[in-house]
Amino acid sequence: MDFPQALRSARHERHFSQLDLALRTGTTQRHLSFIESGRSRPGRTMVIRLGESLELPLRERNDLLLAAGYAPVYPQTALDDPALEHVRSALDRILTGHLPYPAIVVDAGHQLVMANDAFSLFTDGVAEKLLEPPVNVLRLSLHPDGVAPRIVNLSQWAQHILDRLPPGDFRDELAAYVPHVEPGPDHVGFAAPLHLRSSRGDLHLTTTIATFATALDITVAELKLEAFLPADPATAALLAT
Repeated sequence: MDFPQALRSARHERHFSQLDLALRTGTTQRHLSFIESGRSRPGRTMVIRLGESLELPLRERNDLLLAAGYAPVYPQTALDDPALEHVRSALDRILTGHLPYPAIVVDAGHQLVMANDAFSLFTDGVAEKLLEPPVNVLRLSLHPDGVAPRIVNLSQWAQHILDRLPPGDFRDELAAYVPHVEPGPDHVGFAAPLHLRSSRGDLHLTTTIATFATALDITVAELKLEAFLPADPATAALLAT
């Protein structure tokens, strides 16, 4: 895909008009029109500004630079690299500080990167094959040999997960593990607390997801910290024991 086509595609996906994007980027609609038609070749700084204005993930900003004929500017450092020790330490403190509630860190492929001790509430009794690295937390959750048999509201929780995945083989694989649910007349959405049977008792958990919003490294920017919180006083009491 050439640069004009890549830029138009990214703009349409985010439902920006040419005027919207021009204003966000600090240029004119006429100039942007010339760029999208291939009549004007943008400089490297303009391509970076366009990627920022479109709020593209860093990986896609690099792709946009390559399409424009420029070298990528955003690095991708291995998480175990000494340069990211401060990131690992910060995440470890957050995970530990979230105890006694479960919390995990996953990468862009939904693979488990880090977890605190309370995450054992999820992994108790699951098949060893699902715990062999790299552990995909979505497969771990919905596979019949994983957490799924202990999720009381499996259909609703699974749909909550599936609705956030793009079409493809991985989504199809996960969808095959769980029954499809047709929304009823009182349906208010599939985002519901997770109802999990555990060694502590029945838990009702809600989730919050945090990211490094200002990261300039692809690895760091793609990390997600998912923290589970009690959805009722009874769950809070069970997790505190």
